[in-house]
Amino acid sequence: MSAPHDAVAPVSFLLGTWKGEGRGHYPTIEDFTYEEEVTFSHNGKPFLIYSQHTRSPGGMPMHAETGYLRPVDGRIELVLAHPFGAVEICEGTLEENRIELASTSVATTASAKSLEATRRVIEVAGDELNYDFFMAAVGQGLEHHLSATLRKV
Repeated sequence: MSAPHDAVAPVSFLLGTWKGEGRGHYPTIEDFTYEEEVTFSHNGKPFLIYSQHTRSPGGMPMHAETGYLRPVDGRIELVLAHPFGAVEICEGTLEENRIELASTSVATTASAKSLEATRRVIEVAGDELNYDFFMAAVGQGLEHHLSATLRKV
């Protein structure tokens, strides 16, 4: 594999596979827990490749998303696709090992549940990655939805 592109140096702390557990809640659903695996990789280009999937504590697949994290001119861009028929474009900031992203564009297919906006906060300390995810969906305003703690494997 080629060396990471110089442009990804500010987010190179994310490279690798992270596993852990999270919990979710939202006004329209019951609270739940999940197991998660996230991988940040590269192919030598000026972005990180992002892949995420979750499973129920019993092992059943729950959610997945894939995309690209792009450091650009001191800012961060995230482009994501979801299998339920939604895509997100998010932009934000990086300060040390903390990334804050908010959607600038969300699009859904005709059959997808509505998703109007998202916000993500990712913090890494050593081999631990913590995140919080907020969304405005199905008629609700921007609300906290997920939080997880993952460890680098």
